[in-house]
Amino acid sequence: MKTLNKVLAVFVLVLGSLAAASAQTPLPSLSGGSVDVQAQKGRVVILAVGASWLPLSGKQAEFTNALVKKYAGKNVSIYFIATDSTNPRSKNYATDDQVRQWASANRLTVTVLRDSDGASVMRKFAVDQLPAFIVLDKNGGQSGDAFGGIDPKYDITVTIGKKVDSLL
Repeated sequence: MKTLNKVLAVFVLVLGSLAAASAQTPLPSLSGGSVDVQAQKGRVVILAVGASWLPLSGKQAEFTNALVKKYAGKNVSIYFIATDSTNPRSKNYATDDQVRQWASANRLTVTVLRDSDGASVMRKFAVDQLPAFIVLDKNGGQSGDAFGGIDPKYDITVTIGKKVDSLL
């Protein structure tokens, strides 16, 4: 019986750890503080997930700014999540200042958040390629699959806009 109790205790601890790992985690903002993108009840949220080192993220910044203009004054929040690693040993490492410089050079007009390990947001929202866009409904849940990859010749804001409009 003691062995069964120990096994059950370990099982409960593992389940608790998994639940904590999937819980809403605020992401640090480059402007200070943090933002919990899933805790914005009543607002549709658009997440642009990219990296400063990724060539197509410049085009993604352009699309993000277009979405900002389209949804100005509406019940929509838009964020850019930089997946650049914060580990200096990583080949995809970037300091906060480097990400700020990239955002400024690309005239990004939204709050920039950091995914500190460069992959937790990708796992949480099942993003399989960068750059990507994710749309969250007014309850903070993911609305459909991530819009992964960007074709610079195709205006992805039209497709994202249809999803967002359906949620407003």
